Amino acid sequence: MTSENQVTSDQQTWRVLAHASAFIQLIGIPSVVGPLIVWLIRRDDPVVEPHARAALNFQLSLLIYAFIAGIAAIILAISIVGLVLLPLVLLLFIALVVLEFVFAIMATVAASRGELYSYPLSLNLIRT
Repeated sequence: MTSENQVTSDQQTWRVLAHASAFIQLIGIPSVVGPLIVWLIRRDDPVVEPHARAALNFQLSLLIYAFIAGIAAIILAISIVGLVLLPLVLLLFIALVVLEFVFAIMATVAASRGELYSYPLSLNLIRT
């Protein structure tokens, strides 16, 4: 495995991009696309791959959580209980979006320092 002293500027750029690419959603592209592209392009690079995999796992996890929240919102919207619980589900969805941005920023900063960020709430869906 490559030591931190031997990391090229190209590798440094790619591992930061793996995390920062989640912000692609600001232009209407799903946030999972950026980390997926980085992972597909650099999955054979032992310096970049762990960062791309961590970012991809986190974005896929959030996609699953948002899908579950959406299903819950639909079910609650058509039920009487939904009048009370629907706002809570919507707050959960908003919290997921805020946490996505906060954790992506934290991971990007960590990657720029050469550290691998461990995303909270992330499921280990893509493995080495």
